[in-house]
Amino acid sequence: MSLTIMRRIRFCAGHRLHRHGGKCEYFHGHNYIADFYVTGDAVDAVGRVIDFAELKKLFKGWLDDHWDHGFVLNESDENGLAAVKMVEPCRYYVLPYNPTSENMASYLLHEVCPKLLAGKGVTATKVVLWESDESFAEAALDRPTVSSRTCGN
Repeated sequence: MSLTIMRRIRFCAGHRLHRHGGKCEYFHGHNYIADFYVTGDAVDAVGRVIDFAELKKLFKGWLDDHWDHGFVLNESDENGLAAVKMVEPCRYYVLPYNPTSENMASYLLHEVCPKLLAGKGVTATKVVLWESDESFAEAALDRPTVSSRTCGN
């Protein structure tokens, strides 16, 4: 039997959608919420899949170090990258694609979570990234990414 738990992490970050053609092409930010779903096949002596505090340390630590209060930009967005680099101090993170909610959730699930959870006996099976109270994207291992409308639309 497998058990799944979820840890919610809040962070603030800016982004822009390179070549979007609409208002999301401008620099803007969101108060994001990331829900990390973690599954394990066993519990420890206390009865936990993994301690929620451990998940907070891992996930919030990564987000604080890489995305929180910075800009997440597409590696192809030369103009955007040049702009953020002009600001002192500057904080940014480069993705290999546009920082849509869908891509950010997928990146967390497929790139970040496996590294953070290596050797912990659990697997991240889903990440839900809330961009606003009305908009989120979901990346899951067992089904394709599902998304609602993003950028406050």
